[in-house]
Amino acid sequence: MSFHEFRLEGEYVELNLLLKLAGLAGSGGEGKRFVADGLVTVDGVVELRKTHKVRAGQVVKFGEEEISVLPEID
Repeated sequence: MSFHEFRLEGEYVELNLLLKLAGLAGSGGEGKRFVADGLVTVDGVVELRKTHKVRAGQVVKFGEEEISVLPEID
């Protein structure tokens, strides 16, 4: 499994964009397809809402990839 850390710039990031920004999806649209196909979990639960607001402290998994979401630096 590969581990990634993503630092927020604001309060949250939408799930489909997180996949894009972390380099796991080529575009936000591709990220939406991954979510719609039930391939993504947030904190261990399959998430089907493409624009789910992912916040600091949450863990997103997609296949063998895991993203830890970190809070914004002040």
